[in-house]
Amino acid sequence: MNTQPRPSWPEDGLIAAVVQDAADASVLMVGWMDEEAFEATVATGEVHFHSRSRDRLWRKGETSGNVLHVRRLALDCDGDAVLLEVDPVGPTCHRGTRSCFDPEGAPAERTGQDLAWLETLWSVIAARARERPIGSYTTSLVEGGVDATSRKVVEEATEVLIAAKDDAAAGATGVDRAVTRGALVGETADLLYHALVLIAERDVSPRAVVDILRSRHGD
Repeated sequence: MNTQPRPSWPEDGLIAAVVQDAADASVLMVGWMDEEAFEATVATGEVHFHSRSRDRLWRKGETSGNVLHVRRLALDCDGDAVLLEVDPVGPTCHRGTRSCFDPEGAPAERTGQDLAWLETLWSVIAARARERPIGSYTTSLVEGGVDATSRKVVEEATEVLIAAKDDAAAGATGVDRAVTRGALVGETADLLYHALVLIAERDVSPRAVVDILRSRHGD
């Protein structure tokens, strides 16, 4: 993050800092940064603020341990506000809730399934399908056409089936399922990836698939 552009500091020396969970884009809190806090955040990869009440540098989580690890830092168009995408450790709010915008008693941790990250995966797949960089596995699949991409989906679906049956057998015999569950997770990840490559090759957007799922909701 050392090449990060610097803000345009206003006269009072403070800019708003919006903290967002990198997993699902939920807003966790809003704080204030001066130049010292900004530089400390860039240098350490952990969010620092300027505490207006104490008039000093404040590392989020310095007493609670609930630090915020920065995944991405971006300035707004005017350079006078900063967006921090983070991986939070524990609840962000001092009340013990995940977000400062959650009501009292709300969960302290993420309750979602991190599906928002699939947007990142799709962006990469779509770029590979469009630009066809040499040496990319995704490029080789897309250039193989519908036969290559469809064949991989069928192959991975079969692997998911086998992994699921192995996991079921392990559960039925009381065997530790760590290995079989890990295999099922890995094969499912491969299936999701190859399914996205297939629709990219066919110029179909995931949004169209989500629209169908949404229309079937409640069936």
